[in-house]
Amino acid sequence: MTVLITGANRGIGAALARTYRKMGKNVIGTARSGDDFWKLDVTREADFPTLEKRLQDTALSLLICNAGIYVDKGLRDEQRDAQVWARSFAVNVTGVYLTVQACLPALRRGAGKIALLGSAMGSDQRAPGGSYAYRASKAALLNLGRNFAADLDLPVGIYHPGWVRTDMGGDGADIAVEDSVSGLIARFTELDRGSSGCFLSYDGKPVPF
Repeated sequence: MTVLITGANRGIGAALARTYRKMGKNVIGTARSGDDFWKLDVTREADFPTLEKRLQDTALSLLICNAGIYVDKGLRDEQRDAQVWARSFAVNVTGVYLTVQACLPALRRGAGKIALLGSAMGSDQRAPGGSYAYRASKAALLNLGRNFAADLDLPVGIYHPGWVRTDMGGDGADIAVEDSVSGLIARFTELDRGSSGCFLSYDGKPVPF
């Protein structure tokens, strides 16, 4: 089993990579920099042909689109300029789309699955205000994943990792990264054509759209 994880240099991505390796899986981790990772900046369109070429002899079992940013965390209204929105969508939406497209040939060779790391903050039914750019980008990612599930010949799932104690989540978050990762791996294992298009929390509970 070969797993490719974007944003594998820190947080949930790094923990997923460590856990899959301990399970004996072949893990390809990508990051913007670092000797232990395939170089991939998901905001650079020029990086994706290189990724596809590197995967040309690979049968990919699972793609985990984990790379994401929360640029407007804690920002006031007057601080949310156009660049905040552009960066949020470039990483959290466009970068995911381009990653999936580059990996599709390898995924089809491996009869693989696609897991998109979303957020309950992208739920239309849970809109308490604030974090506009992040919430909107995660809502767009959810829509992208649902449309992938309709169009692709591979299972696609969208997953909320929980509020996790990472650099992004902060020390006051609800759950440890190990608990999130354990649940996520169980969800990825369960994913099949029958559940394609699902929007689930790490613990298996459905997240409202």
